[in-house]
Amino acid sequence: MLLKRLTEAVGPSGYEHEIRQVIYEEIKDYADRIYTDAMGNLFAEVDGTRPGPKVMLCAHMDEVSLFITRVEDNGLIKFRHIGGIDDRVLLSKPVQIGDQKILGVIGSKPPHHQTQDERKKPVGLEHLRIDIGATTREEALKYVKPGDVAVFATKYEEIGHRCAKSKSFDDRVGCAVMVETIKKKFDIPVVYAFTVQEEIGLRGAGPAAYRINPDVALVLEGTLASDVPDTVEHGQATISGAGPALSVMDGSSVHNRKFLKEMIEVADEAGIPHQIRKTVAGGNDAGRIHLTKEGILSGVISVPTRYIHAPSQLISLDDYEQTIELVEKFLRRVEQGGFQA
Repeated sequence: MLLKRLTEAVGPSGYEHEIRQVIYEEIKDYADRIYTDAMGNLFAEVDGTRPGPKVMLCAHMDEVSLFITRVEDNGLIKFRHIGGIDDRVLLSKPVQIGDQKILGVIGSKPPHHQTQDERKKPVGLEHLRIDIGATTREEALKYVKPGDVAVFATKYEEIGHRCAKSKSFDDRVGCAVMVETIKKKFDIPVVYAFTVQEEIGLRGAGPAAYRINPDVALVLEGTLASDVPDTVEHGQATISGAGPALSVMDGSSVHNRKFLKEMIEVADEAGIPHQIRKTVAGGNDAGRIHLTKEGILSGVISVPTRYIHAPSQLISLDDYEQTIELVEKFLRRVEQGGFQA
């Protein structure tokens, strides 16, 4: 299954080679040209007989991950974050390290050995270690070395009612939407950009947009689904199962009003459930794309994702499939001349 292949592939920020190859294998029969750039972005161009407008679809390949900094004398491994991770979700989580995918578990001092004050506080990063079962530094170094990267070892599974969980729906769900979209033919020029290093500062998107120079850009992203305990209703960014989320603004950009109006019209006409993303926290590749060159008309469609940036993330498969449908309907409108950049 596509979501399983994409989410289980490894792709820390700056180390996207495995997920890039997986995506290439999925799209190679559907593009007129496929190439990469110096950053590692993957581009797939599909020509149309009509001159335009040229559309850029964008989703980032990288995932939040860990960076190995030191192997200690007892064989335990120190690490740091790559991207934004809450230390509180790390304890006891399984990980896989390096190209050999060495399995390990994140651990710390057990509560039996903690003081009363320690038990009242979250365990900080400085007290966490990855345990690969080695007993000495020399033994551990046979498998892991400083500079290696690690990702969570969560497997893709479908659970409950039309839900799925995995480690990297942010943003492999956006990549999957693009893979499904490239299989549909559009009679306009469309460039699919699978970008790198979004989680550490939207770094791949700017060069990608500069190269493509599109008339309009559409970013596909996984975003906060906040319908979880202790989140007040007015603070819920999106609700899982309520359809694709359309952004008004976030921490990296105020999204184009014309684009938002058109997207709502497309969704309403097609009877596709949708929602407005109600908070402004976070950012995505549109934050760099819309500032490129003279400015690029940009918008974002997101799949609500519970427990984002955590070892196990959860999406509604209905939201995912409705996002694919909405993207296609929007491109059909552009194709038919109903949307002018």
